[in-house]
Amino acid sequence: MSEWWSSLTNLQQIYWGFAIPFSLIFLIQMIMTFVAGDLDAEGPVDTDIEADHGAGFQFFTLKNFVGFFTLFAWTGLACLESGFSEFSSLMWAFFAGLGMMVLMAAIFYYFSQLSDSGTLSINNAIGGVGQVYLPIKASRENIGKVQIKVQGSLRELEAISDDEQDLQTGTVVSVIDVINNNTLVVTKSKK
Repeated sequence: MSEWWSSLTNLQQIYWGFAIPFSLIFLIQMIMTFVAGDLDAEGPVDTDIEADHGAGFQFFTLKNFVGFFTLFAWTGLACLESGFSEFSSLMWAFFAGLGMMVLMAAIFYYFSQLSDSGTLSINNAIGGVGQVYLPIKASRENIGKVQIKVQGSLRELEAISDDEQDLQTGTVVSVIDVINNNTLVVTKSKK
């Protein structure tokens, strides 16, 4: 082993010095991600969820640096083995590592964009059509309920009406406004 190591050029020794440990760290990270999930969280899970404002394009992360040095080292070794000069192998290795960082940052960014908060935004009901579930009296005399599809799922929401006639159970209604961020203003649908 020491004979092999001493037969390498300084640049090859540097590449191997990066390739072995960073490849092991990369492998451990990959196994831990698939087995245990992402272990970057610190503190209680609730803290992370409440403070989560989405992941931006995160370029300088531990995972990206590990990916950079792993690909940097293996690309440099491959270039030297293929007969490239030391300078061109360094350039190819650097750009390959940089490309790996950009690719990993982009992947994590786009994966973070796939998540759905699950929070209902009642304003998305405006313009929607639903059906009266609990009767709604005319001129905002009471609060009834309507069944309406909002953000892809059927919901029962409180509703009032400015119509001059009561809206009975089963009446098809359209949402025209939202008041107090929790009550729909509906009218009998003309559809």
